[in-house]
Amino acid sequence: MAETILDLKVNQDNIYKIFGSLDNNIYKIEKKFNVKIIDRNGAIKIIGDEKNIELAKNIILHLDKLASNNNEITNQDIDYVLEIKNNQDLSKHIDIDNEIILRTYLGKPIKAKTINQNKYVNSINDNMITFGIGPAGTGKTFLAICMAVKLFKNGDIQRIILTRPAIEAGEKLGFLPGDLQSKIDPYLRPLYDALFTVIGSESYTQNVEKGLIEVVPLAYMRGRTLDNAFIILDEAQNTTFSQMKMFLTRIGFNSKVVVTGDITQIDLPQDTKSGLLTIQKILKNINGIEFINLKSIDIIRHPLVQKIVNAYEKYEAKK
Repeated sequence: MAETILDLKVNQDNIYKIFGSLDNNIYKIEKKFNVKIIDRNGAIKIIGDEKNIELAKNIILHLDKLASNNNEITNQDIDYVLEIKNNQDLSKHIDIDNEIILRTYLGKPIKAKTINQNKYVNSINDNMITFGIGPAGTGKTFLAICMAVKLFKNGDIQRIILTRPAIEAGEKLGFLPGDLQSKIDPYLRPLYDALFTVIGSESYTQNVEKGLIEVVPLAYMRGRTLDNAFIILDEAQNTTFSQMKMFLTRIGFNSKVVVTGDITQIDLPQDTKSGLLTIQKILKNINGIEFINLKSIDIIRHPLVQKIVNAYEKYEAKK
């Protein structure tokens, strides 16, 4: 079959971002579509089968738009756009990239990075209760905290409450040194880290002292009624049936709730059913409650994490 050559115009300022360090981005596109892509003094040539050239062209033009929005083109971006690759989803991806959730205290814009992440953010906006279920690295907790901070800054809610069940991943808190708070703090550290990233440690400390931000174990939620609050239950796969019921019945007026969890990493005893598994059957088809399932394609971490998650899924499927 005769080869075709296509000359493609892109923003010359974006060439380096599109090609990536050591041309790694372009190598991935070449391998995916069996084409050759050459940079000739700022002009891109694509050589190969006509159909594959068209597919590669769409990806490169998409990366050009991302780069023009002041984005660095990461390995995750390349892998993601190669996975979705159809024009309709590529167009949605650009629309998502134009939407800033909020800026961190350092001015960095926070955006949804994938179509499913955008569905998750929209669900939080539109529903009283959102369940974000998916593997590690899909932004479940971080995006929920960003939405909480956004609503807090806008005055839509008066306080932020972050909580986790005190179930350890194969370790025992009782063997750690110090008092109860000292034992609990390391376990809640991922929640602190996300808040520090968004609002900074100084603002975090000030709001904690005022009682406007709380980071507490799930057991501390019993007996409370929470009005005008944004409440995030993290690691919900480690809640029991009764703990999940207790948490969801704490919700008061003008509050918003996000429950996050990874049902592939349950640390409960084998004879204890996860509250996150059962709640999907109990609360389905109720207005104001939505379940968003994030996938390995939505992982925004080192590309190896996505491969690890996929490998575990294949292994467990065989079992």
